Amino acid sequence: MSELKNKVVYLVGTFFLLCFSNCSLVTPKNKERKQPNIIYILADDLGYGELGCYGQEKIETPNIDNLAKEGVIFTQHYSGAPVCAPSRCVLLTGKHPGHAQIRGNDEWTERGDVWNYFAQVKDSTLEGQFPLKEDTKTIASLLKSAGYTTVIVGKWGLGAPHTHATPLQMGFDFFVGYNCQRQAHTYYPVHLYKNDKRILLGNDTISPVKKLNKGADPYKKESYADFNLNTYSADIMFEELQKFITDNDPNVTGKPLFMYWATPLPHVPLQAPERWVKHYVDIFGDEKPYLGNQGYFPQRYPRAAYAAMVSYMDEQVGQLVKQLKEQGIYDNTLIVFTSDNGPTFNGGTQSPWFKSGGPFRSEYGWGKCFVHEGGIRVPMIASWPGKIQAGSKTDHISAFWDVLPTFCEVADASIPDDVDGISLLPTLMGEDTQKEHEYLYWEFPELEGEQAVRMGDWKAIRRNIKKGNLDIELYNLKTDIQELNDVAAENPSVVEKVELIMKKEHVPSDNEHFQLKELGD
Repeated sequence: MSELKNKVVYLVGTFFLLCFSNCSLVTPKNKERKQPNIIYILADDLGYGELGCYGQEKIETPNIDNLAKEGVIFTQHYSGAPVCAPSRCVLLTGKHPGHAQIRGNDEWTERGDVWNYFAQVKDSTLEGQFPLKEDTKTIASLLKSAGYTTVIVGKWGLGAPHTHATPLQMGFDFFVGYNCQRQAHTYYPVHLYKNDKRILLGNDTISPVKKLNKGADPYKKESYADFNLNTYSADIMFEELQKFITDNDPNVTGKPLFMYWATPLPHVPLQAPERWVKHYVDIFGDEKPYLGNQGYFPQRYPRAAYAAMVSYMDEQVGQLVKQLKEQGIYDNTLIVFTSDNGPTFNGGTQSPWFKSGGPFRSEYGWGKCFVHEGGIRVPMIASWPGKIQAGSKTDHISAFWDVLPTFCEVADASIPDDVDGISLLPTLMGEDTQKEHEYLYWEFPELEGEQAVRMGDWKAIRRNIKKGNLDIELYNLKTDIQELNDVAAENPSVVEKVELIMKKEHVPSDNEHFQLKELGD
């Protein structure tokens, strides 16, 4: 009897062993092959020095700092451009600004009165920016082909409603936010978009250029009531983000998630949740009101409001991480946090007071809109539990056009042959096989036209191109991080090499607004 019993136990045990050994959910090999979720968080106009982990002392960012503690900090990462739309184009397509479709903020004025906020509200065909070309390959479309559910929350800026270049037609399964960058000039808009349809927020129609009412006392809080309405857009977008993650839980759907969270924070205007503004008023004390003389809305407490916007964004990052952990998907999620360009100079932001550029200058001419370090070097943090070494730091020189090949390699998706980027996966994994760029190249056709090259410790800039200037300035970032001492005259061979790079990497744009006639376009 005992012999029969032993045989039964053996057969049952063998049965269960075979079942489990053939179950793809528990084999180590398949665990290694499991595609990770990817969340890319893009702040708007956040400077290199505006996070605690990058040296900020006035603004509290504990949740983003914690991502840095759990992952890697990049000290030499660059945005795609010094302003919104071209930087996002470079990011999503993997092509540097000399090859990118979108190279500036083209508001597509041929359509009519696009800067009239009231007209836009009435006529959706006036919204949006110059569009990406039809069938453009983006990170979203490539990852979608690899089996990912793709979503964008926040600011688009690469097309317009009713065109072929809405998020849903550029590879995203779901979109909620601002289709148009100009609509994002208020955090209390009349509407946002959910997929291709407007959702009304119950806010009044307040033009982004409105100032204080005549005779209003700028030192009284009630004078600013027109600029704090019913529904704060960042609240709505984050609620939709959380709901989407809940409804599309990869553990339930079996499909990994790619989320591009393009938050408009902390781009001006200075509008923030009152509890956060009060928090910083208590810290900073009373201050001189901002009356809107440098664009955007007035604000009673400009410094407190700006800090409040950054900390509110940080709070949302913390809530996102908490949700990922509660759903059991955090450990299989790569999170990248960065900014689309350097800090701005307008709207009452007072970047120098915050030292927003960190070691770089951030006032007008040095931060946003310019190819100096303060305009294009941005913070970047990557966290991936069990994959990226916690608390690590890298000086690897990289840029936005590296993101597409990196994510494609992470997701085991195909990488187009014509991208300019190099995968950063070896750096993320702490491996010594990382390929490096010989140089990085930027061009920016707005204002007076600029080009820039980063090559080792050298940084070269050509400015005022539209005024006929083709002289190249040269800086040694190792000894001159603020780009104050032009050493071009002492290094003619380096300047000659840079000139060849600028000529080689500049391909004339199809869009006349992005062309630089002085370069032969």
